[in-house]
Amino acid sequence: MSSCLWIRNGRVIDPANRRDAVGDVFARDGILVDGLTDAEKATAVVVDATGKVVSPGFVDLHAHLREPGGTARETIASGSRAAAAGGFTTVVCMPDTNPPADNAGTVQLIKDIASREAVVRVLPTGTITLGHKGEKLAPIGTLKKAGVVAVTDTNSGVSNNEIMRRSLEYAAMFDLVVCDHCQDSSMTDGAQMHEGALSLRLGLRGWPRAAEDVVAASDCTLSQLTGARIHLQHLSSAGAVETVRLAKARGVRVTAEVSPQHLLLTDAACTSYDTNTKLNPPLREESDRLALIAGLMDGTLDAIASDHAPVTPTEKDCEFDYAPVGAISLETALAASLEALVHGAGAPLPLLVEKLTVGPARVLALDAGTLTPGKPADITVFDHAAAWTVDPSKFQSKSRNTPLAGRKLRGRVTHTFVGGRAVVSDGRVVV
Repeated sequence: MSSCLWIRNGRVIDPANRRDAVGDVFARDGILVDGLTDAEKATAVVVDATGKVVSPGFVDLHAHLREPGGTARETIASGSRAAAAGGFTTVVCMPDTNPPADNAGTVQLIKDIASREAVVRVLPTGTITLGHKGEKLAPIGTLKKAGVVAVTDTNSGVSNNEIMRRSLEYAAMFDLVVCDHCQDSSMTDGAQMHEGALSLRLGLRGWPRAAEDVVAASDCTLSQLTGARIHLQHLSSAGAVETVRLAKARGVRVTAEVSPQHLLLTDAACTSYDTNTKLNPPLREESDRLALIAGLMDGTLDAIASDHAPVTPTEKDCEFDYAPVGAISLETALAASLEALVHGAGAPLPLLVEKLTVGPARVLALDAGTLTPGKPADITVFDHAAAWTVDPSKFQSKSRNTPLAGRKLRGRVTHTFVGGRAVVSDGRVVV
């Protein structure tokens, strides 16, 4: 007997198909279908989505799941449960593990763990260079054969332009996107927060916008030179947004993402020296935050990506100067983005859904982010007006390092389905 799902009476927002109307969504045996027979409806799992939004499952291009090697911070099991709680059905995990994912063996290990323990789809990436040290190219062709969906040196970045050029040429041979963290580390040694009047007042070494801007510009130049695809990760500065805007106008094959933290917060959050506000890239000024929002609204930025970066409470419990960077965000991404983009800036709700679904899926050509019949039934149901207070002690993530603790937000996921199977029901993870 077929297993059927019927989500009814919700506001169905499916930007890939330009659908935004109250209606029903159906699935049979884990696959989206146009409808069910009366007999199938009688036995189907029914979700009443009245007053809620029904969207494709969210797609995250940038999550640090820490396994192997960093399981005190997060595991693939706990990270995938956090993703499900946040409405994400597909998560692209970063390769900064220990050992790093610069070889087929580590990639296969990640895939094996994910197949056993993940409750959402976890897709691995490989490093651009060996050990993500920026010195020698990793075997990108072998990594593609092993199953990576992109290559990136993640927060290490690639400062050497010759290596970046060759990596673009090499990756293009295997139809892989190169993702880059835009940071000239020679300009950020010892930096703690955004460089500005506030960093001076707080006595913390500043992290200039230029460290991001110069790499964003060189990446776009090298993409144009090679004709290869490049994706710029978690942009934070107004200058980098403008660089991408101009590059796209020239036909450069560049895409870019922004994190929910940078959409909602500014460097003012660092005033209390809360180490959970120490991020990479750093929280910047209000003008940058507004530029990021404008970049999403005009299509310059293609996706909202969580940049989920778990760090243990012990590691964060120290002076600001010595604390590691990073914040968890899978479980707050929807609400933070809603608060900044829709409730704060007046952006239409379908735009936000696009940047969490089909937008990121298109960046890496993933078979996700749509409610098209015949596709996997990865579905998220959320109440965009539901008010709640962020309490990290109730999170699925192993870590608690969020700069939003205690903050009142609006927007909560009520149901998440992966391949038609409920992994979140009535706001609770059920697997």
